[in-house]
Amino acid sequence: MGICNICPRKCGIDREKQKGFCGVRTLKIAKACLHYGEEPPISGGNGSGTVFFSGCSLKCVFCQNMPISRDGYGKEITVERLAEIFLTLQEKGADNINLVTPTHYSEEIITALKMVKNKLNIPVIYNCGGYETVETLRKFEGLIDVYLPDFKYADKEIAKEYSAAEDYPEVVVPAIKEMFRQVGEIRLSDKGLIGKGVIIRHMVLPSHRRDSMKILDIIKENLPADKIKISLLWQYTPCGKALEIKKIARKVTTFEYNSVADYAEKLGFDGYLQEKSSATFEMTPDWDLEGV
Repeated sequence: MGICNICPRKCGIDREKQKGFCGVRTLKIAKACLHYGEEPPISGGNGSGTVFFSGCSLKCVFCQNMPISRDGYGKEITVERLAEIFLTLQEKGADNINLVTPTHYSEEIITALKMVKNKLNIPVIYNCGGYETVETLRKFEGLIDVYLPDFKYADKEIAKEYSAAEDYPEVVVPAIKEMFRQVGEIRLSDKGLIGKGVIIRHMVLPSHRRDSMKILDIIKENLPADKIKISLLWQYTPCGKALEIKKIARKVTTFEYNSVADYAEKLGFDGYLQEKSSATFEMTPDWDLEGV
């Protein structure tokens, strides 16, 4: 791999010799399966062919996938094996290939996709935290059909406190603009399945509804509201270090979530809402190396 500057951290280290900020060296995944916990056009009727990659370039204190994102749980595999997994998920009837937290394995994923892209007849989804460089995203042009980024924070101090990424707000905007440039407006099949486009996720945090509204303002200023979808998540469940931070050591209230949802509607966004009951750990997968 050589010197690694794939993500905005730009560690500049040789990952063949040591781990980067993402916490991993070589290609490692924790699970590959049909997943039903995504938005309706992604989960579809057959499930999303989801590959959960180990490691992460963000250090979110509230992460529900801590065993794989922070602790590095997973199994090292080859690029050839990853390509086989894509085809196996398609054979199982997956409605798409869903790459979860793929950024730090960009080179390996690009190689694997090029090996099997001509055999895939389902869309490929890049499911990320929004903390991306435009340079890396451009390498995926023509290989990715759907971008599913988070937009976590508008305030750099909040980003610094919760994800150790003070530059997150300034990084995420050019990233989502590049994503939209590549895949264009959202397109759904007759069955309501995603084929192309951008769905921007935002998880509403307790005590921070104003930041959520600012995020919606920023999206509206930079992308056409009628050509993308917004997914507002109500699933925040305090865990890990978040339990030690008073502002986020509780679940989101009905008032907080609804005020953000109402503001999104006021701005003209269309998309997906969650029920309050989603704020549990029930949708967090068991990290059992299924399909690896």
